[in-house]
Amino acid sequence: MSGALRVERRGPAQVLTLTRPEKMNALSAELVEALIAAVDAAPAQGAEVIVLRGEGRNFSAGFDFGDWEAQSEGDLLLRFVRIETLLQRVAASPCLTVGLAHGRNFGAGVDLFGACKWRVAAPDAAFRMPGLKFGLVLGTRRFAALVGAERARAILEQASVFDAGQAHRDGFVSHLAAPDSWPDLERQAAQAAGALTGAARAQLYAALSAEQPDIDLARLVRSAAEPGLKARVAAYLQAR
Repeated sequence: MSGALRVERRGPAQVLTLTRPEKMNALSAELVEALIAAVDAAPAQGAEVIVLRGEGRNFSAGFDFGDWEAQSEGDLLLRFVRIETLLQRVAASPCLTVGLAHGRNFGAGVDLFGACKWRVAAPDAAFRMPGLKFGLVLGTRRFAALVGAERARAILEQASVFDAGQAHRDGFVSHLAAPDSWPDLERQAAQAAGALTGAARAQLYAALSAEQPDIDLARLVRSAAEPGLKARVAAYLQAR
């Protein structure tokens, strides 16, 4: 498993901890592939719950722009596609997925949190999704499904920062809880997941799902494939 991800088993829960605190747990290509593999493996290994959390000051700063200039537009497009793949795997998992967010979180890190069924935020958590500043449509429909189209438009048009309290009022955060109470929430998640057999839980989640994986992927690819992706990224990074 990648050194950027720690995988631990706690009873019925597979706990996935992003371990790049020096990079604010930004999603490198290596980390994304490790997360996809771990999310895919969890149900096969008997896990009923998947917990996603971050080490250090925050959950995740989103896409890792560290070496973007050395990559082609095709390379960047593939990385965005793999992030969308990760979001879809988390959203469609037969496990009860629990995201634990604290600190300042951005972009694809916010989308990863938003793909979870339980979205637990510490009071200090803040969120911002600036992808549309460089023309990227990632996680947009899923965010609107949680907070409503009008609220999503208002936030995404301005790439506004919203705090945990506002996110909870909007429905993006399902639980507000300080980190010292997260172990109790993990136990509650295990009890909730264990109330059904794995097959029944998978059928319930599938029946309730509003996921549109092909449409979401197509929208992402169309947005990222517009000519000038690197120029748009450069302009965004210069302005932020």
